[in-house]
Amino acid sequence: MRSWAAGAVVMAGTAMMLAGCATSQEWNEWKNHPAHFASGEHFMFSVTTKEGAKQIRRADIVSAREQGWWGTPITVDQSQVLER
Repeated sequence: MRSWAAGAVVMAGTAMMLAGCATSQEWNEWKNHPAHFASGEHFMFSVTTKEGAKQIRRADIVSAREQGWWGTPITVDQSQVLER
């Protein structure tokens, strides 16, 4: 009975470790950039904007293009882009 429980604990631990691993595409993204964020503006945008955002500022789009932000892009309809 003890060996069964120990095996279950090892398998659960292994599953948890593998669940936290990055995909090969994500690893390539990390290898290609020396820092997690391209700039302070990229950091602030990432921590203040949730996935599935309904509106973003035009200035954020401009900054992303000029500074070459990377990561998962947030796409919104043109009508959802704020002018301010």
